Amino acid sequence: RGCATAWDASWPLPRELTSAGRARRLVTAQLNDWKLEDLTDTAELLVSELVTNALRHTRGPLRLNLCARGPHLRCEVEDTDPTGPVRRVVDADAESGRGTELLDLLAESWGSTRTATGKTMWFQMPMQAP
Repeated sequence: RGCATAWDASWPLPRELTSAGRARRLVTAQLNDWKLEDLTDTAELLVSELVTNALRHTRGPLRLNLCARGPHLRCEVEDTDPTGPVRRVVDADAESGRGTELLDLLAESWGSTRTATGKTMWFQMPMQAP
């Protein structure tokens, strides 16, 4: 993983519908512990998006990782499918399919990294206001 600091946290997530909510609660609690409450709303939304997509489009175990390093918060969701995200064009009234648009709008950077066991979807946010 790309983070080895004192501010590093990781949790396995079960393959259950409730895991997106659990991930949001874990992010909120950890950011509060790290005194990064101002990042909570955006981090919760984007982590929820990554976990939901992993539950929908992959099989096998999931893991949520948070890391505060240098000027950035990095959030990762690991899964066992090496296939990266697929950008889709969605209708204005579509109820899903806007995850990459949200990442483009709210994250400083994001991507997908292949691993020996699948991939890690990640995004970064600045810890200081621009």
